[in-house]
Amino acid sequence: MVKVLRNFVKSESSGGVLLVIATIAAMTLANSSFSDIYHAFLHSYFLGMPISHWINDGLMAIFFLLIGLEVKRELLQGALKTKEMALFPAIAALGGMVVPALIYVLFNYQNPEALAGWAIPAATDIAFALGVMALLGDRVPVNLKVFLLALAIIDDLGAIVIIALFYTSDLSTIALLAAVASTCLLFYMNMQKVHSLAAYMVVGLILWAAVMASGIHATIAGVLVGFAIPLRLKKEDYTKPLAPLEVLEHKLNPYVVFIILPLFALTNAGITLTDVSMAGMTSMVPMGIAMGLLIGKPIGITTFCWLAIKFGVAKLPAGTNFGQVIAVSVLCGIGFTMSIFISSLAFTGETLTFETYARLGILMGSSLSAVTGFTILWWALRPNTQAVLQD
Repeated sequence: MVKVLRNFVKSESSGGVLLVIATIAAMTLANSSFSDIYHAFLHSYFLGMPISHWINDGLMAIFFLLIGLEVKRELLQGALKTKEMALFPAIAALGGMVVPALIYVLFNYQNPEALAGWAIPAATDIAFALGVMALLGDRVPVNLKVFLLALAIIDDLGAIVIIALFYTSDLSTIALLAAVASTCLLFYMNMQKVHSLAAYMVVGLILWAAVMASGIHATIAGVLVGFAIPLRLKKEDYTKPLAPLEVLEHKLNPYVVFIILPLFALTNAGITLTDVSMAGMTSMVPMGIAMGLLIGKPIGITTFCWLAIKFGVAKLPAGTNFGQVIAVSVLCGIGFTMSIFISSLAFTGETLTFETYARLGILMGSSLSAVTGFTILWWALRPNTQAVLQD
């Protein structure tokens, strides 16, 4: 049993599997005799804030910290370190954000309140998408995995910018100034080659509190801290195996994958179906999200990629073919974590009634994208299929 658990933890698909389990558990609890206990616990207060807010605003800031670390590492040392390497996934990510948002708007342009959710289908869930791809093991070309990772990271970066620009409440000038001062201090510490992770965490905690009080979503603080953590070692530290950014990334990754993201799913995927009607499930909000993820993502990504190749702006990653890119584009329709997160910001107060149907749309679109994407990728990776696609 211990060996099985160890192998599961090491598996690339383990994060996605846990998210599925947490989602099923949340749906079961929300629609069982334990429903009242489940919701009462999530809305119970701890240190002046509901448990659900601690998870969505606190723990998810750590998730965004990890994204910040990953983005910085990929930009400086990884799949995005050169213009040539970054251009193709960047173009793909742009198409994968623009077209799903447009499809959602087409479904909901007659309802100004529903339009607040335009960014929900623009997001991609890295853990889920990579987890589904990992089910095909070594058959997946390394460059195809790198392409999906780079695309999803740029997609997440775009989602972060959208959150910062479009999903903020009334701003507090004093708190915003404190946030700016904390951010400046973090990057000054980086410039001075301060390598103490504890120092960055202390200032980062101050930044998180300031950003939360400013009206900008608190998770943005996590990204800023991630960008400030040093990736290069001091000359005298070259004997050390890892830079501070790599140390923190390795430490955070298991906590994010096996605790924070499942907790987020357990908190936010608990949709009570008692008052859900078929008319509601097929209304413009859930259908706009589901179609944006299932149809908009692949159309946007493949169209932008095809145009980039056609006009010589970028080229396919070595060892891949366009059929595999199409399969990846469908996998990118797995929005889940980021989509649910944006839906919680988009629909509040008087528009809160949209949120239940928004999450149903996310679950429908993400599930169909996962199954369809896996099937197309399995087909595209068959030896005879690859030969045809490359000819």
